[in-house]
Amino acid sequence: MNAKSVTRTTPVAFKLTNNLNGLAGTNSAMQIEVTMPGGGVTTSFGGQELKPIVVNGATVVKGPVSLTNAETGTYTAIAKWPSGTDFYGKGFDSNTVTFEVSSKALTLTSNKDNVVRGNSFTVTIAGESLKTYQMYIKQEGSLAASEYPWIVAGQNGVTLVNDTIAGASNVTANVSTNAGGTRSVQFNTNSSTDDRQFTIRVEDPTKTSTYDEVKVRVEEGDVTITTSGTGTYYIGEEITLSGTNTDSETVYLFLTGSNLPHNGVMLTGLMTDVQNGNASTFDQEDVEADDTWSYKWNTGDIQRSLDAGGYTIWAASQPVDRAHLSDAKYQSAPVNLRSGFITATSSGAVVARGDDLTLTGTAQGDPGNVAVWIFGKNKQILAESATVEDDGSFEYELTNTDDLSAGQYFVVIQHPMGDRIFGITPGSGTQAGYIVGAEGSGFTYVNIARLQASDAATALINALDSPNIDDTYVKLTFVVAEATIFIDSIGDKDAGSTFTISGTTNLAVGDTLNVEVTSSAFGPSDKTQSSGFSSVTGTTTVKEGEGVNTWSFEVNGASFKPDQYMVKVESIETDTSATANFNVVEPRTTPTGTVTPTETGTTVTTTTTTTTTTPTTPPTPGFGALLALAGLGAVAFLVLRRD
Repeated sequence: MNAKSVTRTTPVAFKLTNNLNGLAGTNSAMQIEVTMPGGGVTTSFGGQELKPIVVNGATVVKGPVSLTNAETGTYTAIAKWPSGTDFYGKGFDSNTVTFEVSSKALTLTSNKDNVVRGNSFTVTIAGESLKTYQMYIKQEGSLAASEYPWIVAGQNGVTLVNDTIAGASNVTANVSTNAGGTRSVQFNTNSSTDDRQFTIRVEDPTKTSTYDEVKVRVEEGDVTITTSGTGTYYIGEEITLSGTNTDSETVYLFLTGSNLPHNGVMLTGLMTDVQNGNASTFDQEDVEADDTWSYKWNTGDIQRSLDAGGYTIWAASQPVDRAHLSDAKYQSAPVNLRSGFITATSSGAVVARGDDLTLTGTAQGDPGNVAVWIFGKNKQILAESATVEDDGSFEYELTNTDDLSAGQYFVVIQHPMGDRIFGITPGSGTQAGYIVGAEGSGFTYVNIARLQASDAATALINALDSPNIDDTYVKLTFVVAEATIFIDSIGDKDAGSTFTISGTTNLAVGDTLNVEVTSSAFGPSDKTQSSGFSSVTGTTTVKEGEGVNTWSFEVNGASFKPDQYMVKVESIETDTSATANFNVVEPRTTPTGTVTPTETGTTVTTTTTTTTTTPTTPPTPGFGALLALAGLGAVAFLVLRRD
């Protein structure tokens, strides 16, 4: 009975075991010391002398020890070697045991004063050791049998008794205590248990005046529900419903809305009507041990047409329909459902042949992927897949425009909508080159391989517009043009100056252009002078302009000498280039004059100074001769100052 309790009506004994064979005399004697609740230590307890105890390998029992006059509280006992023995103070004393002496012959306690129905509680008997008591729930008015808590069958020391209260056969039991005089008994409740206070009684069957009672209140639980996100969703998306349920172990879900049956329908499948009391007609989710639940509603799995609009989801602790919600705990959550839609745009209305074309957009409704159809002269790209990301965005890149002829192309991007099934798809096998309808659509296939581009695109759109096809789509056009680069007029530039060469192009924004500026000089050089050949190379990128894309390149002409120069601009991405010529000339020298200052108040005539520039002859130009500059004539200035 170490660490247990006992009543004062129950005698106890101390049992000491050892393996010390061959000891004799006083050196083999031990004593049991009992520490009382007040702190005093004694070797004489309950009319029993607990010393000396000869220890020689035999088991020794000291008892019975009467507790009739024992003080209530906790006692501690240990067998010690007294002073004068060989083992004194050497750590060879026995283990320590504790026990509690109870003042009352019979007590009953509960681990919970209040319990939410659907949960359990435990009561504990403290009485005489190894004694059988009777425990039962006191009758409460006219409650039905199903409205009482019940004793769980099969517990150790618990035997159910066929002593019914209102027809309930598991509310009475014979309970046997253990050696410590205790026994715990579990009671269960469910959503049918009445929300009130119940009294549980334990009594001595041989003396019914010895009893104790404990009161436990059973309370109604509660149900909550919340929806993930903002409360507005596109049909086809997955919605997470979650909440708590402290009233039962299962949550029951159903849906109501405009023109749906008033009492509700299931969330899934064909959305059949729910039936009050029939759990199989409800969507269900188990409640976890922490009273939480979570249910994923995939609106794309609904097998009937559900219009966009506002709806209400109900969560209840019992399988009750809308008309019987008062019979259970429940809560509702509103949801707004919208039809899926698609938007798209292209990276450019005109794409240079050889450039990439990117189609981007948004497909709401969680479709997984969209289908891209492209029609051009003698060219059809049928239903290529573009993945839709979690945020609804998608991207399709056409990287082989080099294989496309110049001209107009039609694009249709198809959204499968809530069922995530494409209603129109390309045919295969004997129907290759056709567009065909999904099973059950009733669509008659069409051979679009025999149609011109615009007619094939129209046939696809007409198919998607069929009332039997729920898919939606977006239309685009783009033009493939031969790649072009234009260089703006450059004009004459001064030798040694910095200037910008610019132009326009139909190449895509971000394309790289290689720019070369080289001298046209082509002749023998003077060994005593530096070469007359000059050049600059570099790259630039295409920028977006107004109506047409632009490019520019800054030229540092510090090393440029008067000559004719050629500019070549070449696309890195496409096989396209352009050239132009311009002249670099000697910079002009600015004439200057000298003015002589005069004293204040004195009239002085200023002598003019003439600066003469000697004409110079530029180097002989190469292919495409430059015109030599004429020498600048002398310029004279006359400055007069008068009073």
